[in-house]
Amino acid sequence: MEEVKLFWTWSSPYAQRIVWALKLKGVEYETMYEDLTNKSRSLLEYNPVHKKVPVLLHNGTSVCESLVILEYVDETWNTAARLLPEDPLARATARFWAKFNDDQVLAWAFQAYISQGVEQEKAKEHTLEKLDIVEKQLTGKKFFSGETLGFLDLVFGWMAIYLDIVEETSGIKILDKERFPLISAWMENFSHVPVIEENWPDREKLISKYKHMRKHFISAAAANNGTGS
Repeated sequence: MEEVKLFWTWSSPYAQRIVWALKLKGVEYETMYEDLTNKSRSLLEYNPVHKKVPVLLHNGTSVCESLVILEYVDETWNTAARLLPEDPLARATARFWAKFNDDQVLAWAFQAYISQGVEQEKAKEHTLEKLDIVEKQLTGKKFFSGETLGFLDLVFGWMAIYLDIVEETSGIKILDKERFPLISAWMENFSHVPVIEENWPDREKLISKYKHMRKHFISAAAANNGTGS
């Protein structure tokens, strides 16, 4: 019998992608919730390099890093609708934008979330600049891949949930509907896909968690600045 386990935490946008992918593919899996302040021995064993979630365990073999896991899920359970396009150039393009999201959009939004003052404003501006680029990729499209949900929608899916949480818990406004009408429309479309909607994390729990996390990051940054010469 096939064994599929997912090590994750509900507050992680990276892990949430994998939940959506497995649900879309109809893959049965066992949930292994992780407390990242007290990581399990299993997580450290299966992801000894980065020691973080998500980790997919398939028949005893671990697959790490969310973008890698997404591709693995797509290729392993390929009887269901494919997430990545078949065309090699289209696949390469999707990988490019996935990396752009993680290295630029999500990274700068996270920086805006954990900072304050001048640093926060700079991070916000960088985030807006990256979102301007993303906005253009949705011209004439319902989803990133066209008319149907695909790989990039799951990658950028964090914006439909966590961007609002970042705004509320950090006191900044990032997504203006007038500046980003295509992203805003995509978020609505994405949010109402049944599989996505049925596996939506609890908003109030996220707000509480992200408020606590922000305090932690800001306190840590203040402590580090205080010890500098």
